[in-house]
Formats: sequence, C-alpha cells, structure tokens
Amino acid sequence: MTPITIALAGNPNSGKTTLFNLLTGANQYVGNWPGVTIEKKEGLLLGRQDILLQDLPGVYSLSPYTPEERITRDYLSLQPPDAIINVVDASNLERNLFLTTQLLELGLPVVVALNMADLVEKSGDQVDVAALSRGLGCPVLWLSALRRQGAQELAQAAIQAANQGSQAPPDCLEGPVLDAVSQVEALIQPLVPRRLLRYSAVKLLERDARAVPGTGLPEDLANQVSGVADRLEEAEQDDGESLITAARYDFIERLSRAALTRNNPGLKMSLSDRIDQVVTNRLLALPIFALVMFLMYYISVTTIGSLVTGFVNDTVFGDWVAAPLRQLLEGARVAPLVSGLVVDGVVGGVGAVLGFVPQMLVLFLLLGILEDVGYLARVAFIMDRVFRRFGLSGKSFIPMLIGSGCSVPGIMASRTIEQERDRRMTIITTSFIPCSAKMPIIALFAGAVYGNSGWVAAAAYLAGVLAVVLSGIILKKTRRFAGDPAPFVMELPAYHLPLPRNVLRAAWERGWSFIKRAGTVILLSSVVLYLLQALGVEGGRLVVVDSSEGSLLAALGRLVAPVFLPLGFGEWKATVATFTGLLAKENIVSTYGVLYGFAQVAEDGAQIWGRLAADFTGLSAASFILFNLLCVPCFASVGAIKREMNSSGWTAFALLYQTLLAYSASLLVYQLGLLIQGQAPGLYSLAALLVLAASLYLLLRPRPVGQARRAAV
Repeated sequence: MTPITIALAGNPNSGKTTLFNLLTGANQYVGNWPGVTIEKKEGLLLGRQDILLQDLPGVYSLSPYTPEERITRDYLSLQPPDAIINVVDASNLERNLFLTTQLLELGLPVVVALNMADLVEKSGDQVDVAALSRGLGCPVLWLSALRRQGAQELAQAAIQAANQGSQAPPDCLEGPVLDAVSQVEALIQPLVPRRLLRYSAVKLLERDARAVPGTGLPEDLANQVSGVADRLEEAEQDDGESLITAARYDFIERLSRAALTRNNPGLKMSLSDRIDQVVTNRLLALPIFALVMFLMYYISVTTIGSLVTGFVNDTVFGDWVAAPLRQLLEGARVAPLVSGLVVDGVVGGVGAVLGFVPQMLVLFLLLGILEDVGYLARVAFIMDRVFRRFGLSGKSFIPMLIGSGCSVPGIMASRTIEQERDRRMTIITTSFIPCSAKMPIIALFAGAVYGNSGWVAAAAYLAGVLAVVLSGIILKKTRRFAGDPAPFVMELPAYHLPLPRNVLRAAWERGWSFIKRAGTVILLSSVVLYLLQALGVEGGRLVVVDSSEGSLLAALGRLVAPVFLPLGFGEWKATVATFTGLLAKENIVSTYGVLYGFAQVAEDGAQIWGRLAADFTGLSAASFILFNLLCVPCFASVGAIKREMNSSGWTAFALLYQTLLAYSASLLVYQLGLLIQGQAPGLYSLAALLVLAASLYLLLRPRPVGQARRAAV
C-alpha cells in the first residue's frame, strides 16, 4: 500500500521542522535561523505507517533564487505530494501568505497551519480563522508547535484533505493581470496537466519558462505566449513578475483587512525590538558578540568543561579502564604487541579523543541556547555589516555558524546563498571556523603549552573569522569572484526562552556525531598508527621496535617533515598527526595519545602535557594550531565541498587555496614571531617577508577596471 504523502512547506523559520519533529518523533535538529532545512527530510506520522511526512526546505517564494528554493518548487510541481501543510508564522501573516497564494495555484490540497499562536496572543492581535479560511478556500487551523498544541488536529485535517482532493482556490489575481493569465491558460491548455494550468500560465507571464513542466512549448505557441506578456507589460508599464507580485500583495492586503485585527498597530515596541536596540547597535554589536563568544569558549574549555575532561581523561580512561585492562592482559600472558595495541592503541587513541566529549557537550549546550534564544540569527545580521565591506553578505556567516558544530552541514548550508560566486566563496571559507573536531586540538595545546588559558579558543575562533574576511578581500579582486554581494534579507525570529528539549537535542546530535567518529574512523586509524609505531625494519625483517624513533611511522613522518620545518613543527610526530587529521581533525589528539602513551599518564595529566610541551614552543604551537585550523578539512568535508561545487576543478581550487592560505599564515606567524623575539633573519624569514609582501599586494591592490561589470554579465 502506497502511503499518503504530506509535505510541510513554509517560509524559513516558520516552525516547519519543529512541527515535523513533533509529528514524526524524528531526532531532527531545530535551528533558529533560515536555511537549517537544506534537503527534503522524511518521517512516518507517529502511530501511522501509512502517512509519510516530508519536511521541505524553507522558501519565501516558488520563484527560486537559491538551490533550496529550486528543490522545493521542482518537487511540488513535478513529484507532487498528496497534500501540503503550509506552515505560516501568524505573527507575520501578510509576508507568509505570499507563498500561500503560490502553493494554492499548484492544484494540490492545502491546509494552512497558523503557527506561533502564543506570540499572537501576547501581542493582543486577533485573527479570524474562519474569514481567512473562506478567503483562501482551504482549511486554516491554529498551531503552537513549541507548546505542542494543535499538531494532531492539523495532521488529521491534512489526511482528510488528501483523501478529498483539492478544491478550486479563489483568484488571487484580478484586472489586466488575470485577463492575461486566462489568455495564456487557453493557449497552453492542451500541453499542460490540468492541475498545473494556472501555475504554468503565471510562470510563463513571469518569463520563468523553466518552471513549466514538460520539454518546452512549440516555437509558434511560445511566440503567442510572449506576445501576451509583451502586451501586458506595455499596457501596465512594468515587467510581468512585478505585476503578478503586486497583484498577490493586493489580494493579501484585502484578506488581511478582513481577517486580521491589530492591537495598537505601530505604537507598541516588542521585547525583541527593545533587546535588538542593544545587541544590534552599530557600536555595541561587535563587542557584545566578541564577549559572548569568549565566555562560551571560556566556560566550555577552561572551567566546567576542563574539570570534567580532566576527570574523564585521567580517572576514567587512565585508572578505571587502562590500568585494570593492562593488568588483565598481562595476567593472561597476552603478547606485548597485542596488549600494547589494545591499551595504548585503542584505549589510548580513542580515549584521548573521547576525553574531550564533556568539553564538546558543554560547548554544544551553550551554542544550542544561543541558537534557540534567537541570538545567532542576529549575529548573521551584525556580521553582514562587516562581511559586506569585504565582498560577502551576512548570509555567508550562517553556514559558518552551522559549521562551528561540523563543517559538513555548514558547507551544505551554503545553498541558501543566491549568487553562485558568493556561494563558492562561502564553501571555500566555511571550514576556517573551528568546528567541534578542531576544538580538542585547541583544548589539548591550551592545556599543555598555554597554561589552560581560555583565550586560546577565543583566539582560534577570531583567527578563523579573520581568515574568512581576508579571503573575501583577496578573492573578490579576482575575475571569478568579482561583483557586489547579494542583498541581505533574513527573518529575525522573536526572542524566546530556550526550550530544554531543543537545546538537549542539538547538543546530543552534535555530540553523538563526535562520538561515532571516535568509534569508527579514529578507532581504525589508532590501530594502524600503533602498529606502524610499534613495528620497524631491522636486517630486512619486520620486527617490534623498542622505540618509536625507529618505527615505520617515524620513517614515513621524516620523509615529509622538512615541508613543515619553516612553520616550526618539522618533526615527524607533528607531521604524522597533521596527516592523520585529514581523516578526522580530532584524530590529531588520538595520534598524540598513541605516540605519547596516553593510557599511562598520571592523574593530573602532567605526563602527556609535559611531553607535548617539550616538542613545541608557544610560537610553534600557535603555528601548528593555525595550520590545522585553516588547511584542508577532513575527508567528509572534502566530499561535501565536491558535492556542493559540483565541479572537480572548483574542488581542486578550494583545496589548493585552503592549503596555501594555511601554509602562508603559519609561516608568517612563526617566522615573523622569531624575528620579533630577536632571532637573526635567515632564508625562511626572507621567504616569510616575501609572502607578507605578496599578501599585502593581494589585499591592497585596486580592483581591475571593468572587472565587476564583466563578472556581473
């Protein structure tokens, strides 16, 4: 039996994903900014195996400018569901109903869900649901997804609508526009499915022929349709799309007058508006953001997170797991190679990473609170002022915010960006922002080299933002990326208290992803690393070596180590750690866990920190962190870059740019740092000065005349 399919469609941030989670019980992440739903997601209605729900990307219109809008439009027109639940933000009724008028033209059963009923109640506004239902010609129901009110009634109404089929919606168009639409309908009626007749006629008048199902109109018919559009535009002195948009808003205005009663319109400032007067203030916004990020990383890395991590690392994996396990294996007379593999390789490597899970969970909880409250949406607005000066819009910061959890969904979130050149630049730079996999690296070096200082994590985050800004300046002065960024348009949700279930779900999903990698990729690589470290070649035979200095791993590392010598960490252990980080960035920590025998450290962790500090100075550690922060991300992120670029050439460019930027930045930090410390200049410092001069030229050179115009064309 084919299940009934019901699609959830609506504006970004209207509450679709919250409703989807509520109806399906799916563990789906709920964010508080547009673009969190990137692809169609599916789930069965709770208690029903015959009802399939689909959560579509949030869109403002079926006239697409972004890939996610195109996904929604093509699906609804070419692979239609049995019914649509149109989730509408009742506190912004007029704007949300624009999409509703387009959905009604698809010839599918539509049920409108007036979400955020609690906000309407607080504002004192009143919505006449019956009048709205009559005006739209479809069922309209109240919903408060956050309070879990009205969801089941809505699902039943959608099932009933799917069984009954669609009703003819009222005309949202009138006058000359409606006359032109009727003429086009008469012309294309033999070629277009009856359900899509109105939709197709409107799209043709908007000059959006790609949206019309089929292979295209015959040339003579296409000329006739174009003639209708030409006459309409000449008579009304405007383009067809603008005329249809204006007609829709005229209909929405009439409908709102009949169904919406406002309480003192324009006289009362909401709590969100009063908060925004402070947090989005032109002078205070950036300092407040910097303070919030510092406190978030300080709490998660230096205070609470550090205390719990120390307990997990030293007591749990050191005393409770590693020591008894070693005694058990030795008592059973297990071969030293196998015993070492289990204790030092598996427990040492995986435990070195899992020990940082508490810090990650604290960070994810704090990040989830900021998301659910609504503050991070304001950060995108704030950063638009900064990014726009360097060739990017605030929308580019949204993928970077998402990427602070994991770069893969952050890279995928670039689909919300309209212009292709801005989208590509965002894909290239998103992984510069420290993700959860990079935080253990920062935390490890902060404890070992910098006295467990909280400023290290904050500095790493600011270094990532600076890399994004400088990349924007450099790339925008090249032919492929030239041009002004797209206008920044994004819904700022009302502030509200964070819901514990949303925050905990976000923290758990991000944390679980982190843990799964430790149990798969990191486990495998830890085993391989230990064997390579334990084995060496003597007399032409493969033997167990007493010291890792004579191991296969050391030999491989020494082959590549000279490449990193100018950066201050041209030693085989650091080289091996850097390359294992390509599998998963947190692998760097597990690598040091294997190399330093993490399972044998004392309770205070002094042993591993001391050995790491012996291999690094404060300057070389900063260079190492910076390189691994900016260089090619993990293989999963590389795969995401390839999928989103949809081009091998652009993918290669992205990886090459990331590598060159990381190497140049680390070279400058280390070599110029040595000069500042008074070391005599040498060949490497001369190379650093040349890189500095080239970087300044790329940053300060004027944009070539006419370049922006050619790029726009």
